[in-house]
Order: sequence, then C-alpha cells, then structure tokens
Amino acid sequence: MNARYLTLLAENKLEERVVALEELLRSCTVCPKDCGNDRLNDEIAACYSGRLPIVSSFTAHFGEEPVLSGTNGAGNIFFGNCNLRCVYCQNYQISQTWREQKKNEVTHERLAEMMLELQERGCHNIGFVSPTHFAPQMARGILLAAQQGLTLPIVYNTNAYDSVEVLKLLDGIVDIYLPDLKYADSDAGFQYSKVRDYKEHARAAIKEMHRQMGDELVFGDDGLLKQGLMIRLLVLPNGIADIEANLRWIRDELSPKTAISLMAQYYATNKAATDERYILLSRRISEGEWFEAISLLDDLGIEEGFMQEYESASHYYRPDFTDAEKPFRDIRDFQ
Repeated sequence: MNARYLTLLAENKLEERVVALEELLRSCTVCPKDCGNDRLNDEIAACYSGRLPIVSSFTAHFGEEPVLSGTNGAGNIFFGNCNLRCVYCQNYQISQTWREQKKNEVTHERLAEMMLELQERGCHNIGFVSPTHFAPQMARGILLAAQQGLTLPIVYNTNAYDSVEVLKLLDGIVDIYLPDLKYADSDAGFQYSKVRDYKEHARAAIKEMHRQMGDELVFGDDGLLKQGLMIRLLVLPNGIADIEANLRWIRDELSPKTAISLMAQYYATNKAATDERYILLSRRISEGEWFEAISLLDDLGIEEGFMQEYESASHYYRPDFTDAEKPFRDIRDFQ
C-alpha cells in the first residue's frame, strides 16, 4: 500500500497543499492559539517558533506501539518547542526551552534529508513528534523528500491541540494520526497545559482525523500499521485526565471500533515534580488507578488498540530519547 502523499504528488496536488499550509504562517493560524504573527518573515509566534523548523533529534525509535516500531524502529523526528506548556511534560527540555532550541533550526531541505536517512536505515515510517506548530514546514519537507524517493507512511504524533483547517489540508499527506486526548475538561487543560478550550479543540481535531481515516486500521503484509487513527490516552493521577469521559466520547461520537492506546507511563517531572500548585500531579499513578482505567475498556466496549504494561511504564520517554523497553499488549487480551 502506497503512502497517501505519493498520490497527491503524482496528481501534481501536493505542492498546492504545501503552499496553502505555508500561507497560514503569514498571520499564524496554524494552531488554535491563532496568534497572528508573521512567521514567514520570521516573527516568533506564541509557540516561540518562526519560519524554519526546529528539530531536536531524529532516530530509529523502538518505544512506540508494536505496529509502529516493528523490528527496525519508527523513524521519529522530534520537533523542538510546542504550542502547549504542560506542567508535567516528560520532554520539557526540548518543548519548553525555546532559547536553547533556536540553535536546532534546520532548513526544509535538511528536514527532507532526515526523512530519507531514516528510510535508508530501514525505519518503517516517518513519525513527526509534536508537529502541530510546524505542520506547514513538515509538509514542505515531505514534498521535497517525496520528490527524492521517500515512500514511507507519515505518522502525525500530536497533542491534538490542532487546527481543523490545517488537518483538512493534511488530508492525503498524513497516513497515520496518533493524537493524545489529554483531558475531558478544558479547565484542566488551562490549569495543566496553559491553553484555552483544550477539550473543544482537541475533540474537533480528532473528529476530523476520524473523518479522514474512519475506524479501520490498515496493515501491510509485514503486520505493521500503514494507515489509520489511534488515540493515545495517558492516565494521570487523581483522575485528572477523566479517562472514562474521554472513552465514552470516543465510543459515542466516533465508534467503539476506534483504536486507542492506553498509557501508564506518567511520572512527576517538570513543574509537577516541584511546584506545590500541581501537587495532584506529584506522584506516579497507582496500580489501582491503572486497573480501574483498564476495566473501563471492557465496560465501555472499546474493541481495538493497545495498552502499556504497568510495571515498566515508569521508565518510558526519558528526555534523552534513549529507548527504554516499552511493552504493549493488545487490549483484547483483557476482554
């Protein structure tokens, strides 16, 4: 199965999409913050980003869901900066240190080279981590790489605080959507991620992803995911994420067949580890909280996806991006 962007390339439509996306940078509306800065002239937007993409690192990553990591790893490209300011961000060293990240700016041509290098290493896909604020730059890089022989599926690994307009322009460019659904309550989104109306924007964005992909996960002959939508739900302590409400929304507004990835990897870091204002986030989730979340999958009839193993989850996503073992199990093992 060919990557979707190759069809747009063959039809001479891919560059049109890229240009339309880049035009949104002129008075930036690339994410729901709609800050209006002229990033094409390198004005710094609310995400502390300008015209060029910032890449903190790129690597063959073995810690994603098994249908993405495979045997040779997911070809992950980690963008610097972020349009959220999560107080518990496990990658805050690259997402919230914009002065340091400025030195990691790369050209669009270099971004394309990274994709081709990951393909040459045998990676199974190209996964853009925190791509929202660089969606136009990402698309330009994909165009350049596709013109030079890129064929791997594109994974859009996002916090879901995305613009629906941008997602519509990415239709046919992205093969796999991998959004977080962080909260079921926008007050929590403001308190812990410093953005307004998180629930409303994230749910609208995921609805658009679902419109594009539907329920079905499309696998290749190698058993790896080639196309589809999989929603990540990180269990937070003290019920802050409200996993039950989000699962009910997925079931009722999308479909019980929509794939989810239930994650146990939370640990207190960044401000959550030191600031008393965030004391409810100052510990790892308990085993009881984890198994309560697992039980919801069966109770609510969620049919597709993966879950992390509780015991080893606290080692995940170290800031240096070395790959700790991240075992996942099919949720149907528990049903």
